[in-house]
Amino acid sequence: VAYASGGLWYTDNNGGSFTPVFDHEAVMTIGDVAVHWPSHTIYVGTGEVNSSRSSYAGVGMYKSTDRGESWQYLGLPESHHIGRVVIHDEDPNIINVAVLGHLYSANEERGMYHSSDGGSTWTRSLYVNDNAGAVDLVAHPGDPSTLYAATWERTRRAWDFTEAGAGSGIYKSTDSGATWQSIVGSGFPTGEGTGRIGLDVTIHEGKTYIYAILDNYNRRPKDDKKAEGLTKDDFADMTAESFSKLDNEKLTAYLEDNGMKKYSAKAVKELVANGKVKPVALKEYVEDANRMLFDTPVVGAEVYVTTDEGQQWTKTHTDYLDGVYNSYGYYFGQVRVEPNNPDVLYIMGVPILRSDDAGATWASINGDNVHVDHHALWVNPYNPAHIINGNDGGINISYDKGEHWTRPASPAVGQFYYVNVDNTDSYKVYGGTQDNGVWVGSNSYEANTRWQMYGSYPYETIMGGDGMQVQIDSRDNSTVYTGYQFGNYFRINTKTGKRQYITPKHKLGDRPYRWNWQSPILLSSHNEDIVYFGANKLLRSMDQGESFTEVSADLTKGGKKGDVAFGTLTTIAESPLTFGLLYIGTDDGNVHVSKDGGHSWHAITAGLPADMWISRVVASAHDTATVYVTINGYRNDHFAPYVYKSTDYGTTWASLADGLPYEPVNVIKEDPNHSNILYVGTDHGVYVSTDGGSSYMTLGSDMPSVPVHDVVVHQSSGDLIVGTHGRSIYKVPLQPLRAASSGDAMLTITGPSEVRYSKRWGSKRRPYDKAYVPTQTLQIFAAKAGSATLTVSRDGKKLYETKQELPAGLSVLEYDLTVNENNTKQLERLIGKQGKKTTLEKADDDRYYLTAGEYIVVLSQLGHTASHTITIKAPR
Repeated sequence: VAYASGGLWYTDNNGGSFTPVFDHEAVMTIGDVAVHWPSHTIYVGTGEVNSSRSSYAGVGMYKSTDRGESWQYLGLPESHHIGRVVIHDEDPNIINVAVLGHLYSANEERGMYHSSDGGSTWTRSLYVNDNAGAVDLVAHPGDPSTLYAATWERTRRAWDFTEAGAGSGIYKSTDSGATWQSIVGSGFPTGEGTGRIGLDVTIHEGKTYIYAILDNYNRRPKDDKKAEGLTKDDFADMTAESFSKLDNEKLTAYLEDNGMKKYSAKAVKELVANGKVKPVALKEYVEDANRMLFDTPVVGAEVYVTTDEGQQWTKTHTDYLDGVYNSYGYYFGQVRVEPNNPDVLYIMGVPILRSDDAGATWASINGDNVHVDHHALWVNPYNPAHIINGNDGGINISYDKGEHWTRPASPAVGQFYYVNVDNTDSYKVYGGTQDNGVWVGSNSYEANTRWQMYGSYPYETIMGGDGMQVQIDSRDNSTVYTGYQFGNYFRINTKTGKRQYITPKHKLGDRPYRWNWQSPILLSSHNEDIVYFGANKLLRSMDQGESFTEVSADLTKGGKKGDVAFGTLTTIAESPLTFGLLYIGTDDGNVHVSKDGGHSWHAITAGLPADMWISRVVASAHDTATVYVTINGYRNDHFAPYVYKSTDYGTTWASLADGLPYEPVNVIKEDPNHSNILYVGTDHGVYVSTDGGSSYMTLGSDMPSVPVHDVVVHQSSGDLIVGTHGRSIYKVPLQPLRAASSGDAMLTITGPSEVRYSKRWGSKRRPYDKAYVPTQTLQIFAAKAGSATLTVSRDGKKLYETKQELPAGLSVLEYDLTVNENNTKQLERLIGKQGKKTTLEKADDDRYYLTAGEYIVVLSQLGHTASHTITIKAPR
């Protein structure tokens, strides 16, 4: 199973368990995986094929010949996004790759690529233009030398997405992908409105059926039927005189249906009559980014078939396929046909649909436990009723063509945009996820499947949609501010369940606020009744979101013409040391500061790279004049790291990027207890600096090379919570790192200080049970990687010893409180009373365990030592 940004996973028990096999390569984002099962050869094309807001770029092709134990890089570094990899059935060295290319810029390294030597060398076999890449590819089921490919022309910028173009088309090769010819004959749409295309092929009674699903981005013909009531388009060219004659009941209904309840029909008519607003203002009022995402009247999904190799294409259905693609078909583009049966088709969009009559009619098979937004489907060629579906919620399996579905115990591959914690000792963790809402759960939970027996997942959802930022009022830890995409935020009481929509509305006559996909929100640490909210202006509430006031003019560069919300605030910071010292960053490269609570603002971008996404601004908790900024060039197809620090309120900046790898930066946080410790999250991991940004190391060895969107430190526990965009949430104990920073140590060790002895240690309830092992986690910081020795002693007598390779940075060692068998006599002498020998008994698992007493744990590495004391208390 290849996840968009969660790596590659393998199961050999039908989804009962999964093992990651692609965690430590240059990237984890995957466009496609292909397997030659007889030889155990795996090809991975990196770079998610969906051209969405957080579709990460890849670095090319990888190959494994040992089931993913090791990987060989095969090149194609400028491919960025790979749509499909197809292996020749008879020769795994012949492979063809559909390369979509760069997302945010034109490039020539697009199209179809062919290799006949297992990826050692490549030939570009099909090229259309520098904005049109290959997006899908399928082999003829009766002749592996015959291939069909789809190309897709699209151009995306941070402010605009052209989802279609004349370079979109369908091609055929009869020589294993060496050469191609167009097979877009009559009946298939061509031209500027031709969007993403997906392909599949089957044979029945000697005839070849090629199916194509198209995102037709041409506009629908205008519906001449008059809708009941008023619509926004009615006001586009309406005169003031015509407006005055509108029926008040119909106008009131329009106002109420479109979020303008505070305006009465009478009041609006007076505003128009006095020339204060024009009738078109009632249309402009509702045209925000979220609504326009769904309102664009495109044709949408269409399914076509040809039985003569593309000379003639026929649309399989007569009606529109409404609700499948809406206006974002670029996110989908998959069709599957049942092997040897051209009548059974599946198409994937927001729902997944099946047709049993060759595409004439369709029915949803989106079951009760099946998420929406579908991207992959495998149909078992030996039992076509058995299908496996991949969607934005994971994997689903069906054995009756989608009538019923099971959901295997999917890996933890959540894509978190943002994480936060409350202020309690046994604190909760909150996070907003891509297309899976906002979740909250205990920090002590570790991913497992035990909860399924009780039917209650330890995390619960408190918001749907694309989950966004979360703020928690620390005074009660139950008042939570969160929401979904494009600035739709709520105030929620997690104890009572009461929620209130708090997103402020613009005034009639003004253009709508421009809200970023992930709009920033912040509670003031000085008074948590105060809420800051970022659109294209900064808004502030003094009453927990009941009302908002603009405390700035437009702080962006004014936006750009396009169909993506742009010219928006992306980050807000307030100094925890000085009330009213505010900073904001924008998606178009602006950074501003206000020292007077928003009364006046000053641009502080001099010395920073221009016109790139400001991913985070952080005001220091240790020095009033210090502020940090990170900049992300991903939306410019620019991947260098940008981290800056200012000690004079942003007047001058110094780069802190030296030592970071070549990857975009999403977040920086300062340790609240140590000004010299910084945490940096990038598109491939999380890094820590213990010297104020002069040098960096990876934070821990256990975390894969996954995008990190956010980090937060829980103050009292000293835990770091890491929100990844592809592998859910990690918790990192910071005690050893902080100890090293405070003492300038090369090696530190921390862990539990007290453990209560139990006779259960090593015991089995029944002979066939696993023994209970009291494993303790020791937290390690090592300045350098190298072999280490861990010893456990009591009164100077060594009882346990083990050797372990330590990585540089944070890591953990597990110690099970056992005694080496050859050292049991030492412990027997230590615990003997009045000179009498006490015999240490072997536990059910044939091991010996420590008894009550005080033990010194010593870690030695590269000439350095660190120690920790564990007291084992007597049993109750």
